Amino acid sequence: FQQFSDTGSRKEHVKITSEPKPGFLERLSETSGGMLIGLVTFLLAFYLLFTNEGRALRTAKSLDEGLSLVVPLDSIHSISQQNEGRLVHLAGALSTSKPLFDPSYGLSIQAVKLKRNVEMYQWVEYEDSKEYEENGEIKKETKYSYNTEWKSEVVNSRNFDREIGHKNPSAMAVESFTAVSPNVQVGSFVLSKGLVDKIDDFKQLSLSHLEDPHADVTRGGDYFYHSDNPRRPEVGDLRVSFFYAGLSGDDPHLGTADKVTVIARQRGDQLVPYHTKSGDILEILYPGDLSVEEVFQKEHESNTMKTWALRAAGWLSMFVGISLMTRIFYTLVDWFPLVRDLVNVGLKAFALCVASSLSLLTISVGWLFYRPLWALLLALLSVVPIAVARSRVPPKKQQ
Repeated sequence: FQQFSDTGSRKEHVKITSEPKPGFLERLSETSGGMLIGLVTFLLAFYLLFTNEGRALRTAKSLDEGLSLVVPLDSIHSISQQNEGRLVHLAGALSTSKPLFDPSYGLSIQAVKLKRNVEMYQWVEYEDSKEYEENGEIKKETKYSYNTEWKSEVVNSRNFDREIGHKNPSAMAVESFTAVSPNVQVGSFVLSKGLVDKIDDFKQLSLSHLEDPHADVTRGGDYFYHSDNPRRPEVGDLRVSFFYAGLSGDDPHLGTADKVTVIARQRGDQLVPYHTKSGDILEILYPGDLSVEEVFQKEHESNTMKTWALRAAGWLSMFVGISLMTRIFYTLVDWFPLVRDLVNVGLKAFALCVASSLSLLTISVGWLFYRPLWALLLALLSVVPIAVARSRVPPKKQQ
């Protein structure tokens, strides 16, 4: 059963499919497969939580080591042999040997990176589904809607539910790319590839001062359009924009060269990774002119955010794993709606408490060799969720 409507460039249709309600054995089989996935997710959570704590403590130790050893440079224009092999701190303007070009559009800029971003006007399919039970069957009602949009990637219309009337080209006539300067310096020092990779604060390049590069290309705002009518594009039309990162020379339209702060090991006239005794690598770059203390404070804050994000991911993996492994109890009582709902609530509460306790216990084990006192406190804290859950259970009546 299908319904059609067309409003401008947006088209919609609805498809309803039905299948017999799965029997008990079939649902039990699906639950068994989910239990296996849950077990893998459960074990992965232990690995993630345990290794994350070691990584966090190792990184913090490496940062403290770096802060105690770093040498601020007096000048970025002279290279002192006394600092050979040492961890150094310097700040200054970026410079590159020659500008980056895009000859196809007559564009050049003195920057560390130049990115050409190509978008194509294409059909995009959106899907909205809902399931319901009717006459002993599971029915799925899916609403497909189609709209034309600018997209950086080719949308494969062959995967659409209805390709007729929504066909996209299979490739773009112009490709996106990112050009990187082969030689990037701060003063007399050459940045390593790892430091150059950290220069990724891209800004859109204004095209207002440029002319149309070809007869079949029209400039509109900050885009070059491959279109007969940019105001009313057709499927297959292209628009091209440009972005730059790390301005490395004074530009009349963009301003002065960007300044960066770097902490790395000096090797001749090059700035390369510094290997700490803890086994980590220090190769730090931030935009702006920052002191040594400000740089390491930012690194500690970044390490803390990453640690908590991975802790949350580990806990969530453990919660999902336990929920999938205990799903079989829900399937066994699926025929009794009231009991099923009560069991579902109980299983979620069980998964929540156990995941919290095991996550805290795993983190405490990860701290055992580094901070034994904190590890003991966390181990004791891991008992709290289970104790709280048991206290909520009403005591049995005396016979």
